[in-house]
Amino acid sequence: MVVELSATTADGREIRGRGECVPYARYGETVDGVIAAIEAQAAAVTAGMDRAALQSAMPAGAARNALDCAFWDLECKATGQPAWRLAGLPEPAPVATAFTLSLAAPVEMGRAAREAVSMPLLKLKLGGVHAEDIERVRLVRENAPNSRLIVDANEGWTIEQLAVLAPELAALGVALIEQPLPAGQDAALAGFASPVPLGADESCHDIDGLVDLRARYSVVNIKLDKTGGLTEALRLKAAAQAAGFQVMVGCMVATSLSMAPAFLLAQGAEFVDLDGPLLLARDREPGIAYDGAFMSPPSAVLWG
Repeated sequence: MVVELSATTADGREIRGRGECVPYARYGETVDGVIAAIEAQAAAVTAGMDRAALQSAMPAGAARNALDCAFWDLECKATGQPAWRLAGLPEPAPVATAFTLSLAAPVEMGRAAREAVSMPLLKLKLGGVHAEDIERVRLVRENAPNSRLIVDANEGWTIEQLAVLAPELAALGVALIEQPLPAGQDAALAGFASPVPLGADESCHDIDGLVDLRARYSVVNIKLDKTGGLTEALRLKAAAQAAGFQVMVGCMVATSLSMAPAFLLAQGAEFVDLDGPLLLARDREPGIAYDGAFMSPPSAVLWG
């Protein structure tokens, strides 16, 4: 879903800023609901609401993300400055993204790993059945021996399952277990000495919830559709790093327009998972250039 903002500059130029979001049912979002939330801000935007005011006008989520990123892009077009400079960041460099292996039979995932053997970081979706999950990881490791591995439990385990699985995953060289327990039921992680770092995805949304995560996770997965845009995501990243967390930057399955602002956030992150366009039959043009796992900075024509 794309939001487009337009304006006329002082010198008479017509400019447009764009932002893309993906409503996520896991958080109670629907396409119609997100459209309605965005349209409800139309009068305020026309009356002069800016990106700063947007943060308190809407809650975190996909709708605010699209508007926030459109404001960033509009400001870039108005000033002629790239988004990284407006954000006070160093000029971005290419980053390597994870490549996702969808949940499938162990043999199929092993075959997929063989086809993706050149990818430096693979993310495996797991199903919650002990023997099958370990076999999935074992076959992926066998077929991609040099790749770092992330496993994503998608909130599907219990603390008892994690206690059994984590040592086996550590022995297979897994670098990160993402969201092993359901969000809201992960207090059991406090004090759990995991041999593999644990990452908060569904448990991590914005800066307000960061304090509760410290005793449970060592990595936070920041996604713009959760934080409600790049503005809050940058605040969350800075706060997370100051608190000692490692940072993962993730995405929904979306086009390069969604990846472009997330690319800025990914600079210096320990884990980057921005392979959304690689999972689409067709990306938008122009899109971000991917050379295998390596993403180039987005062009100003695309965003920012």
